[in-house]
Amino acid sequence: MASLHSSFLLTSNFLSLTTPSSSSTHVLFPMRLSTTHLRPLLLTTRHGFGRPPFAAVAEQAATATEASARRLYVGNIPRTVTNDELAKIVQEHGAVEKAEVMYDKYSGRSRRFAFVTMKTVEDATAVIEKLNGTEIGGREVKVNVTEKPLSTPDLPLLQAEESEFIDSPHKVYVGNLAKTVTTDTLKNFFSEKGKVLSAKVSRVPGTSKSSGYGFVTFSSEEDVEAAISSFNNSLLEGQTIRVNKA
Repeated sequence: MASLHSSFLLTSNFLSLTTPSSSSTHVLFPMRLSTTHLRPLLLTTRHGFGRPPFAAVAEQAATATEASARRLYVGNIPRTVTNDELAKIVQEHGAVEKAEVMYDKYSGRSRRFAFVTMKTVEDATAVIEKLNGTEIGGREVKVNVTEKPLSTPDLPLLQAEESEFIDSPHKVYVGNLAKTVTTDTLKNFFSEKGKVLSAKVSRVPGTSKSSGYGFVTFSSEEDVEAAISSFNNSLLEGQTIRVNKA
C-alpha cells in the first residue's frame, strides 16, 4: 500500500519528492528552492488527505462534552416559574443561551424542573456554585449538569413505554417515587384499589432516569377517589408517596 505521506530525498543538486499516488513518481526541484517556496508543498503533504480519523472523532467528542457541560438541570422549581423568569434568575450569575421549563403534555402543568444552557462552561460552573441549594419561590432548588444521554438500546424501550400510555380524564399524579419504581410497579400497586387503564413513570428528558413522579389513569372518577384515599401518604418501595388528582 502506498504511503499516505510524500517523502523527500536530498541529492547533491536536487530535492526529490515522491508522491503518495505512486512510489515511482518523482518531482525534482533545484536545491536553490527556499523554505518559503516549499511551505505550500509541505502543507499540502500534511493536510491534503484530510485529518486522521481519530483527530476528527476526538474533536467531535470534545465538542459534545463541552456542550453537555454547559447544559444545566434545575430541579424543584415552583410551578409558576416561566422560561423568562428562570432566565432572569440564572443570568445574574452567567450568560444564558436558553432556558426551558418542562411541562407535562397531558395536564399542561410545570413538571417542576427545567434545562438551562449557558454560553460557556465557566458560566455553568458559576451558576451551580451560586444557585444549587438556594431557594426560588420558597423551594430549595437543585442545580447540576444534565444526565448522560440515553444509550441506543434504551431508546426503543422508553419510546414504547411512552406510546403505550393511555391518557384519561380520570388520572392521578403520584409524587415522591423511589428511583427504583418502574411503570409496571406503579400499575400493579394501584391495581389493588381500582381498574387501572395505564400508568407511567416520568423520565428526565433524554435519559432513562426517573423524575421521581408518575401518572396513573383509571376508568372512572370513583376509582380515582379510591386511589387517593387509599394510597396518599402510603409507602411504595420505602418512600412515602403523594397521590392527588392530575
